[in-house]
Amino acid sequence: MSLLANTPLVAAFTATLIAQTFKLALVLATERRWAPERLLETGGMPSSHSAAVAALATSVGMIHGLGHPYFAITVVFGTIVMYDATGIRRAAGHHAELLNDLVEELSHLFDEGFQPRALKTLLGHTYPQVLVGAVLGLTTGWVFGLM
Repeated sequence: MSLLANTPLVAAFTATLIAQTFKLALVLATERRWAPERLLETGGMPSSHSAAVAALATSVGMIHGLGHPYFAITVVFGTIVMYDATGIRRAAGHHAELLNDLVEELSHLFDEGFQPRALKTLLGHTYPQVLVGAVLGLTTGWVFGLM
């Protein structure tokens, strides 16, 4: 079986690509700027992680059935990924924002040669971002499951 014939894998990657492209389009529409780096960044609307795991679980469920152990594995895996995106990774993003603010506030204490780099703050997702990503993934997985 070829890698491209692996429907759940292709569905998951397609959902990720759609979500990341949507992020780029959203920045273009709301901020009127071209930001191709959004294609490779985490965080933001919609959650590409949620889209990927939802597409994976949906296509596996459609191919193997909802009672199959493969479906159970993908649902548990997907739940952990979505929980992590709204919990731990989101909290890490908030911590990064706070640290960046502190570094800026205390910048006068740093030596001339030491310039700390700002930490990445767009790490996790809000619940709506995860929900939209999950709906995108369910739809993508369903379409690929019908093929």
